[in-house]
Amino acid sequence: MFPHGRWITSFHRADHDREPDTGAARIGPYADPVTASAVVHSGDPAPTPPDRGRRTLLAVPGRGVLAATGGLAVYFAAPPHSLWFLAPIGFALLWIAVAGARARAGLGYGFVFGLAYLTPLLAWTGVFVGAVAWLPLSAAEALLVAIPVAAVAVVSRLPAAPLWAALLWVAGEFLRAVAPFGGFPWGRIAFGQPDGSYLPLAALGGTPLIAFAVALTGFAAAQLVVVFARDRRRVRPLAAPVLLTVLPVAAALAASAAVGVDANAGEVTVAAVQGNVPRAGLDFNAQRRAVLDNHVKRTEELVADVAAGRVPQPDLVIWPENASDIDPLRNPDAAEVIDRAVAAVDAPVAVGSVLVGDDGLPRNVVLLWEPGRGAVDTYTKRKLQPFGETMPYRSFFRIFTSTVDKAGRFVAGDEPTVFDMGPARVGLVTCYEVAFDDVVRESVAGATLLAVPTNNATFGLTDMTYQQLAMDRVRAVEHGRAVVVAATSGVSAIVRPDGSVASSTGLFTPATLVARVPLRTTTTLSDRLGPAPEWAMTVVGLAALAAALVGRRRKRKQEEVDVGTAPR
Repeated sequence: MFPHGRWITSFHRADHDREPDTGAARIGPYADPVTASAVVHSGDPAPTPPDRGRRTLLAVPGRGVLAATGGLAVYFAAPPHSLWFLAPIGFALLWIAVAGARARAGLGYGFVFGLAYLTPLLAWTGVFVGAVAWLPLSAAEALLVAIPVAAVAVVSRLPAAPLWAALLWVAGEFLRAVAPFGGFPWGRIAFGQPDGSYLPLAALGGTPLIAFAVALTGFAAAQLVVVFARDRRRVRPLAAPVLLTVLPVAAALAASAAVGVDANAGEVTVAAVQGNVPRAGLDFNAQRRAVLDNHVKRTEELVADVAAGRVPQPDLVIWPENASDIDPLRNPDAAEVIDRAVAAVDAPVAVGSVLVGDDGLPRNVVLLWEPGRGAVDTYTKRKLQPFGETMPYRSFFRIFTSTVDKAGRFVAGDEPTVFDMGPARVGLVTCYEVAFDDVVRESVAGATLLAVPTNNATFGLTDMTYQQLAMDRVRAVEHGRAVVVAATSGVSAIVRPDGSVASSTGLFTPATLVARVPLRTTTTLSDRLGPAPEWAMTVVGLAALAAALVGRRRKRKQEEVDVGTAPR
């Protein structure tokens, strides 16, 4: 890919990468020492090479291509493609594109990188409502990617630059997880790594540590190539990039020992019921009774399978989100069929439902339904999906499209809930919530098993459900818990504490999964540290950025002084 060091260094000598022309040469990691010496001694600018303009014109599109290719590489690293090793390669290409560039150039290349990564990743958001949702969301998220990449360009001249750059990438992911509209962390790098060597790091520092390791590997490897191409005769400058490239990979391999799978709180037989829906689309709620009947029927078929000895008797059963969008606390007919199914399976069932509050507004809930007792506990979804379950600035966005009126008016819950289901204490994370570190961390506290009821029918046959399953697998390792994923239309899965999938279903097919999984009370280091690693990485990254900006300002002032006192 890099046959000539001259090709690489030419990208870093482009006119738009130079400091403002003060009459003194910029002396930095990408400066030409001969030219710099001549300028300092003569006080006159060095002559521009005849082909300088041509190389400048080529540099911008060339870097843009590198940034776009890097973004696509990171996209193909994620499920369902699962070419996880492409992620550090993508960051390496991004580094070649932005290292040595000015901040505003880094912003532009970062935006290109973000578009190439997130536009195909988020294509599922427009499957039923069109580009009016998909493309603006992709562009907004790409802009939020561009901001930390601009900061990466600024710190790229510091010693150990890849280290500070990787920390700033983590800071950027933190930004996307909290803003706007409560954040949208769907494109976190960790969620593309459930099949990769970096996954064990989740048990130590959660998703931010995985992102840091992947970015550092890529940035440092690219820096190694650049340094080697610039001066092949000196070995010493290679030491830092070699160390920074190898260290995260070695740490990930060592972290595999921290991934616990032992059943220190016993074992439990779980069942995940996927009843399916009559058809996909935004009108799935209009099929409410059919969806409920599908889940009742599939549960009764599970009972028949148990009686025939084809599967073991489950200790607990998980139904998906929206399994009963008919409020069973207000509709006796819905309560009756759920009662019948729960009594037949003779085990507590977590029932995804929609309840209507006294204010007339809906709540997305999971009900704990016990044989002979009915609904005994409730978990209300806390993190609602903007532009889906809620609609921020509804009247404003209605100016552009009436589609906004299809968004719901759901009311969010305010606390995590753990269900006592047979021998297990089950933490609950509903669908969209699994993307948020703090929501999952709070839900796992005190739980021996994690359940993720979800409904992906709205998104049809897209990659969305596979991307979400990847998050479930990362969460299993991060918190050391088996995870039961029950989806209305698929993909449902049972995930072991090491992130491997014990069994899974296809899309839009009725199915039931039954498996024996471990119950665990052990808290991972990631649980104990909480958000501290992310905060620490963010603070250190921003401190490095501040140091780079202060250093650059001092250097410019010194250059102005040098130019002013130079003999003429």
